[in-house]
Amino acid sequence: MASVTFDHVVKRYTSDLTVVKDFNVEVADKEFMVLVGPSGCGKSTALRMLAGLESISEGQIRIGDRVINNIAAKDRDIAMVFQSYALYPHMSVYDNMAFPLQMQHMKKAEIDKRVKSASSSLGLGNFLDRKPRALSGGQRQRVALGRAIVRNPQVFLLDEPLSNLDAKLRAQTRIELQKLHRDLGTTFIYVTHDQVEAMTMGDRIAIMNAGILQQVGTPGDIYDHPANIFVAGFVGTPTMNFVAATVQDGVATASGFHVKLPKALPAAKGILGFRPEAVTDRIPDPDSAMEMKVDVVERLGSDQFLYGKVGGDSVTARVDPRIKVEPGDSIKLGLDTRTLHFFDSETELALL
Repeated sequence: MASVTFDHVVKRYTSDLTVVKDFNVEVADKEFMVLVGPSGCGKSTALRMLAGLESISEGQIRIGDRVINNIAAKDRDIAMVFQSYALYPHMSVYDNMAFPLQMQHMKKAEIDKRVKSASSSLGLGNFLDRKPRALSGGQRQRVALGRAIVRNPQVFLLDEPLSNLDAKLRAQTRIELQKLHRDLGTTFIYVTHDQVEAMTMGDRIAIMNAGILQQVGTPGDIYDHPANIFVAGFVGTPTMNFVAATVQDGVATASGFHVKLPKALPAAKGILGFRPEAVTDRIPDPDSAMEMKVDVVERLGSDQFLYGKVGGDSVTARVDPRIKVEPGDSIKLGLDTRTLHFFDSETELALL
């Protein structure tokens, strides 16, 4: 097993097109690291450089202490699982899983042992004679994982492996992948555009945007202490509320309410941020109360989300699902001041 280090890594296709810019991340041995960001942000390119499928324009990538920039992909001791599964349709499940070991000229007895062990851990023991076309999407994904597992690599690379699965199967496979990571005790680097996958699976998350690393941290750190407006808005569903506000004497004043900040800030104009769960039907402090004109109500059983206007700003609130409210109503809401954020309007960096 081994750590992985991206050290000032750059990927440049032309002088005008740089898709990964000064990328610096250290992935610890046995860690589950998730690279997440919108489509086109450079996360898959970073993974492909590690895999040896893309050249590195600048910087170094290391597995353990070994610089792998100029090492052939087959000699990097990694295994990659793709979004498309990349199974051989004419081969059985057994032969698909055995193929990489056969290419290494491994003895048949050892191949059989590894394939059966991996298939057992993945619940594929009864499907070894089937062809991929006879399997469900979830089963095909497990075969692709099995083909990687049998190689006993130092690092597993997973490039959006769940995106072809339906919502229920994605949730189930997320749990299976976390168990698999724990059982194997191997370094996992997982790429996704889905922030729910990132938050639920990663030991740590590296968030990218436009080729630039925005923040690295645990899911809790990222959620509670976003480094900038992009991270704050990307993580969390529904997204964080952002309203223009002015700070004076420790009080932030927006168009429809004012609130005392939990930490003193210099007088400034900026962006006040607060998550929907911070806007509630409880009003712990009358001084921070706001009145919302409700436009849309979403009832999700255990949650109820209100979308509407406070002053001139659009605001989302999560309220008690037992409260009866309809579009067009006006409702008095409170704000939990413990979880407020404030961002510089020019740099978009977090000040609070």
